[in-house]
Amino acid sequence: MNGHQMHVYKEGNGEETLVFMSGGGTSSPFLDFKSLYSLLSDKYKIVVVEKAGYGFSDITNSDRDIDTILQETREALLKSGVEGPYILFPHSMSGIEALYWAQVYPNEVKGIIGLDMAVPAAYKDYALNMPLVHLSAFAANIGFTRWIPSLAESDAIKYGTLTDEEKELYKVIFYRRTATKNMVNEIKHIKANAEKVGAAGIPNIPMLLFSSNGQGTGWDKDAWIEFQKDFLSKHKDGTLIKLDCSHYIHDIEFKRIADESENYIESLNR
Repeated sequence: MNGHQMHVYKEGNGEETLVFMSGGGTSSPFLDFKSLYSLLSDKYKIVVVEKAGYGFSDITNSDRDIDTILQETREALLKSGVEGPYILFPHSMSGIEALYWAQVYPNEVKGIIGLDMAVPAAYKDYALNMPLVHLSAFAANIGFTRWIPSLAESDAIKYGTLTDEEKELYKVIFYRRTATKNMVNEIKHIKANAEKVGAAGIPNIPMLLFSSNGQGTGWDKDAWIEFQKDFLSKHKDGTLIKLDCSHYIHDIEFKRIADESENYIESLNR
């Protein structure tokens, strides 16, 4: 993809194709989502696209504007033999990418099931702390993160259903893919990307949003939930389900999310 390798994970052979899109800075998307998608792959085709700088994908110099990110994601799917329409499962920051996908290529997106996903308004007055971001990248590059083992204990490891071998693999990937060049550049572009998506309006597709209690988002807890509530109040075909857990909801409430998602997907076909 643009001269670099991207990792696409596939599982299951159902009629519907569910595309999982990771939040910003998630070291290993295919392992992070495993507790959830493993409950859905008996009925649906599961796909996890690991963007440049994530998981087993290469770290690259490619731009992180939203058009480039979407182009790479779509092309990776097609080169992997995965055609739409898709039901998108974006977590956190990738909510902006999912909305843009539905805006630009509405025939490719059948619906969005948001996993505590961000909406454009969340970034309007967001104060980026780039010095702290660059410090995190520097610490990762010199191996400082290895001296604090607790940093590698993601919610997927703490609460999910990963095997011991998968937990160790996650930790290895964490040390290789923390605050990568691509992740840092995504943060630099996020306000402009969100503004572009917000200006285009809400795409006319079904949406089911799962919301956390706001913990771990970096925003005020009440404000984070209000962003999603206000977004759906302007959308005629949206549903919000509140969960009393922190931001990585798919690692904690994976059973409920799987059940609710299955019911919702089936309702789209009625």
